[in-house]
Amino acid sequence: MTNNQVTLFGVGDVSPIHEPIGAYSALIRSTLAAADIRFCAAERPYSDRGTAQPWGAAEKPVSPSMASIFTDCGFDVVSVASNHTMDWGAEALLDTIHILRKRGIKVIGAGEDLEEACQPAFVECKGVKTAFLSFCSVIREGCEAGSNKPGIAPLRAHSRYESNYQPGVPPRIITVPYEDDLAAMKKHIASAKQKSDVVVLSLHWGVPFIPRLIASYQPIVAEAAFAAGADIILGHHAHVPKAVGVYSGKVCFYSLGNFIITSNFLGGDPLKISAFEQENGIKIDPDYPLLPYGQDAKRSLISKAVLSRKGIERVSFLPLLLDKQIRPEQLRSDDARFRDNLEFMEWVSEYFPHKFAIDGDEVVVSPP
Repeated sequence: MTNNQVTLFGVGDVSPIHEPIGAYSALIRSTLAAADIRFCAAERPYSDRGTAQPWGAAEKPVSPSMASIFTDCGFDVVSVASNHTMDWGAEALLDTIHILRKRGIKVIGAGEDLEEACQPAFVECKGVKTAFLSFCSVIREGCEAGSNKPGIAPLRAHSRYESNYQPGVPPRIITVPYEDDLAAMKKHIASAKQKSDVVVLSLHWGVPFIPRLIASYQPIVAEAAFAAGADIILGHHAHVPKAVGVYSGKVCFYSLGNFIITSNFLGGDPLKISAFEQENGIKIDPDYPLLPYGQDAKRSLISKAVLSRKGIERVSFLPLLLDKQIRPEQLRSDDARFRDNLEFMEWVSEYFPHKFAIDGDEVVVSPP
């Protein structure tokens, strides 16, 4: 790789709530060290303060000391545009931003007001300037940032329901992005593109847990973002890897899956687990009690992009598997688990334009 090429790694949701924090990165630290820039999404707020919001947060803010997970992995840019960011109010959000910045990490996706929430973070490396932006679609009412209000950068969607003529058949759910939110996102992308060589867009969006389900608003947003100047989309929130699509030569990772995250939200209660499984049409893996998001929640990806002043020159992904201690491990191409994960990614991406090719321990993504 020449000196004017930069390697960007992107991963999905991070925020474990169980100790020991220092153990989670043990199997992946050397892999991450090979990148020039590392990005992730923070799922939860980090604070000793805050007020529980009316919807009833399932879990309290994470202790600030546990933010060491981000420096353990060497993340340079972190999105805090999550549906849980505001679970404990503005105080906990602002604490999270402060805690990450104190660790030398650039923060995107939320802020003291709408202007800060939508502000890009710029990273210059080897003469290549990269802009990072983040927006959230799975956002509760009142959690969006305003002109004088802390919150999340919004990219909301309307839902409508088309009934089926056959009684008892579920209605079709149609989603479209808010026009104002979409226009604002496009404006911020175009502005960032004027000031950088590459624009990376992070989106906390989509339908959780169900591997093949992509909401109808998501391809609309992806194509609009690429037309406005985004060069790659890194999706998260779904807690399972989802489709990879290539639009006009640009790659959208609809969901990178979980990277390092644990949860107690079902509390091991058999009745809660059964209800959750029925509601989402999935099965909880009993071998992963700290990862109660379905049997495919242990699958994960690292997106890899080679950047230059000309833009993005190459996109690939590194298949991962989380072990029972929720430690992500890079899979090698001679490992049967690598092939299994690749088959899974082909399955979830079946109806989206893409071509996958194995190159060493990576899967190169290109147009079909």
